Amino acid sequence: MKLTLEGLKDKSSWEEAGILLPSYDISKTAEKTKEAPIWIHFGIGNIFRIFIGGLADTLLNEGKADKGITCVETFDFDVVDKIYKPYDNLVLGVTLKADGSTEKRVIGSLTEAIKADSSDETAWSRLKEIFVRPDFQMCSFTITEKGYALKGSDGQFFPFILKDIENGPERPVSAMAVVTALLFERFKAGKYPVAVVSMDNCSHNGEKLKGSVLTMAKEWQKKDFVPEEFTAWLDDEACVGFPWSMIDKITPRPAESVEKELEALGIEEMHPVVTSKNTYIAPFVNAEGPQYLVIEDQFPNGRPALEAAGVYFTDRETVNKVERMKVTTCLNPLHTALAVYGCLLGYTLIADEMKDAELKELVRKIGEIEGMPVVTDPGILSPKDFLKEVLNVRIPNPFMPDTPQRIATDTSQKVGIRYGETIKAYTEKYGNAKKLSAIPLAIAGWLRYLLSVDDEGNKFERSSDPMLEELTEKLSGIELGKPESAEGKLKPILSNANIFGSDLYQAGIGEKIEGIFMEELAGPGAVRATLKKYLR
Repeated sequence: MKLTLEGLKDKSSWEEAGILLPSYDISKTAEKTKEAPIWIHFGIGNIFRIFIGGLADTLLNEGKADKGITCVETFDFDVVDKIYKPYDNLVLGVTLKADGSTEKRVIGSLTEAIKADSSDETAWSRLKEIFVRPDFQMCSFTITEKGYALKGSDGQFFPFILKDIENGPERPVSAMAVVTALLFERFKAGKYPVAVVSMDNCSHNGEKLKGSVLTMAKEWQKKDFVPEEFTAWLDDEACVGFPWSMIDKITPRPAESVEKELEALGIEEMHPVVTSKNTYIAPFVNAEGPQYLVIEDQFPNGRPALEAAGVYFTDRETVNKVERMKVTTCLNPLHTALAVYGCLLGYTLIADEMKDAELKELVRKIGEIEGMPVVTDPGILSPKDFLKEVLNVRIPNPFMPDTPQRIATDTSQKVGIRYGETIKAYTEKYGNAKKLSAIPLAIAGWLRYLLSVDDEGNKFERSSDPMLEELTEKLSGIELGKPESAEGKLKPILSNANIFGSDLYQAGIGEKIEGIFMEELAGPGAVRATLKKYLR
């Protein structure tokens, strides 16, 4: 069996293999979508293919939509050539269930794949043709938070952004310049309304996207590439909506075990490819079952009925509350604790850590005991039910190939939100955060992780982090087996409000974290002993 339109004609073989096929006519749907597209998506990697593409596929299967999504790649054009075109834009979605079984479906909603390449006249003309259509409703994004960044940490525009500013809207290269240029085409064609929707996993994503688009437009305005009326149009929510959203679905890189399972069923050419830009991607996408997408309902030109596929539509404040619930209490703080302690204790799979009595209790306490009293309740989702699913279904899923090493990436950029917000909430509610014990244990574990020595005394490689060099310097001279070597060295870190959102000594837990860190530094096995002391 081959994952192509021709290959799907052998319907009985796919059904015998237990793979669900689209009930709609894929070719006719693609044709209808190409004639009058209403939805373009930028950034067409794994989470888009199985989650967003899966939503559109559900609507098509249920007869609640008659068009799919036009797919646009902004960064790695090999994805179009090596994963979309050879497989006729089809995706094999594989849901990894906690009992070891998988659910498999062919997703046929991705109707056209285009490179966002303004030097390719055919591709660029096609994109402009779509954006000027009065009935075009929305463009959405999963390009990661970095895709919206125009400036470096020094506050200066990146060199490639400066080139886009200098060149104007005729030959844009970066994602933000491309979308701004296409919106300018829409403005010129008739100022038709449209929604520009970030679906990336970052706080206030709609605000970030709007800020970048407006900045690009204003820079072009300064150079007389675009009129002032264009930036005013972009800034008018009745004309151009930039809704906020919260997305949640763990989608790891393609697993070898899944590839072998598919090949054993007789499906050919399922091997992943590594592109010239080091994207690791396969014809299939494996992911967990639970998924959440909450979007501010701000669509000036209408939208697909995505609520029928499980999407929550609400107001901006509620989106923000859902995001806070997830990031500060119910998921991300637990992941970070497992990440740093997993590295210290030699784990290579997050799910395996939930078989560890101390680590399981650590994340339970962080979520249930310390998080719940100050959790942000969004109303549309129950924090208790969400957390229960995370603790009992999502994190322990042994078939999710997710690693503590991956999740430990950029922890210095995360602890201020994942732990700092709860610390501030306790300080506001109780006067200080001294009631906390599991969160200080997690923070002490991160500091211990930064020493790059595991609990057996062996060196390990830390994950990338923009503050790694600075933090390593502050902790220099600290040695395993010599707790006294840490005297006075933690205070510059724990008092840094830029890292934690507040001074942890003023919050009443700086000394507590220092004490835990000293205990974990006592010698080989001290991390485990300390966890047992505080969690048994």
